[in-house]
Amino acid sequence: MKILENIKVPTGNILVVKGDDGKIECLSLGDYGKDVNLKADFMGLTRDLTEVHHTKVMPLSEKWVVTISTQYGCSMGCKFCDVPKVGKGINCTYDDIKNQIVTAISLHPEVTSTKRLNVHYARMGEPTWNENVLDFTRNMHHELYPYIGRSLMHPVISTMLPKYNEDLIHFLSEWMEIKNYDFRGDAGLQFSINSTNNDERDNMFNNNCVSIEEASEIGKNLDFPKGRKITLNFAVAGYEINAEKLRDLFDPKKFVIKLTPMHKTHSALQNNIKTIGDYTTYYPYQKHEEELKKVGFDVLVFIASDYEDLGRITCGNAILSGSMPECPYKIVDNKENT
Repeated sequence: MKILENIKVPTGNILVVKGDDGKIECLSLGDYGKDVNLKADFMGLTRDLTEVHHTKVMPLSEKWVVTISTQYGCSMGCKFCDVPKVGKGINCTYDDIKNQIVTAISLHPEVTSTKRLNVHYARMGEPTWNENVLDFTRNMHHELYPYIGRSLMHPVISTMLPKYNEDLIHFLSEWMEIKNYDFRGDAGLQFSINSTNNDERDNMFNNNCVSIEEASEIGKNLDFPKGRKITLNFAVAGYEINAEKLRDLFDPKKFVIKLTPMHKTHSALQNNIKTIGDYTTYYPYQKHEEELKKVGFDVLVFIASDYEDLGRITCGNAILSGSMPECPYKIVDNKENT
């Protein structure tokens, strides 16, 4: 797969690559490590986080994060996301999915294995529209073995649960089978919820998401997860997070809550959707975490550094939308891409 643009940012690389049907975007990233920007009492990470600053990332041989696109653009029109500016959500091919990962891995031929390769289907597109995601993930160990050996592979789907996708329940049921059996629990599923208020959800998701009650029914009918519970993600931005309502709709034995900042995409800022206060500190999430823990949920608080957000590696960003990093970066010469 030809690299059309390679942007080196503090935590890794943003790649624009040539897919079968045009330009797509993927990331190769290092990770700070859970001791830097994660609070999760149930995991023993109980300290209050201070302000999260950029720091040295873990060696890729310890943890490697590859984030790929499942579509060329996106048709969902979420008001906090820049990806719809790229174009309609045309599905990536099977080879597109494989080649994005291989291309990202190929940036570092010196790393022949890693203790954990996280593959996030979360750069451009709504993954549940694309059956190629399921087909490739079933074959992931076989397809990537020549490039990364017997490294532990951890694929993750993040979905906003599009209500017009007639195959949504089938897709998620198949994913849970892949998670529980093909990966023995070592795969992830995340519902992007953001609010327990349906009017707020309809507004932010452009009236394209299921209701919170429908999301609950979908969750109830999915197989019980092996390994990590199903994640309910809340990008904290002044939206309603009603802990008791969530507890009544989603079984804390089956679901874990993740609190994150609302990333500073151009669309989010234009629509005045933002985390109140300094989102690189624990303060904006503390009240919600305490209320959610009281009703029985395990809670993950994930805090991004300025360089992660301004580096355009976080969810909702896309270089193809016309944005560029607002932190130190370097354009890697095309001769270095070949």
